[in-house]
Amino acid sequence: MPGIDECLLEAMRLPGARGASVVDWTSGLALGTVGDSPNGDHEATAAEAAELARLAAEHKAFAPEEGADWSGGQPPVEDLIICNKDSYHVLRFVRTTFDSSVFLHLWLGRSDGNLALARIRLGEMAERLVVG
Repeated sequence: MPGIDECLLEAMRLPGARGASVVDWTSGLALGTVGDSPNGDHEATAAEAAELARLAAEHKAFAPEEGADWSGGQPPVEDLIICNKDSYHVLRFVRTTFDSSVFLHLWLGRSDGNLALARIRLGEMAERLVVG
């Protein structure tokens, strides 16, 4: 089972990967980062991404009522995908043994990245990631 550093290095091997981080969305703190950050500051990016993750996980419009109880520690949202002119941001929620308030954030170049592949691989990484 890979830890944070191994998971981040694996994420950076994806085609088009510009940067990656593991973030606690409760506090907005980056638990680990690698590569570049869209605004040059990994901590600011982590805090901003955490706001999006928190909104999606806590609001019924995005987290259906039957999944909102976090049954079995499973977050009610699998992932978020933000698309802009030149890149994608993929936020993948991670199931943990404690409170499941962690997500993987991958910043992916649009011209050389593969969004479908990145989403599949982040899901696999999230299943194997050991946090704690």
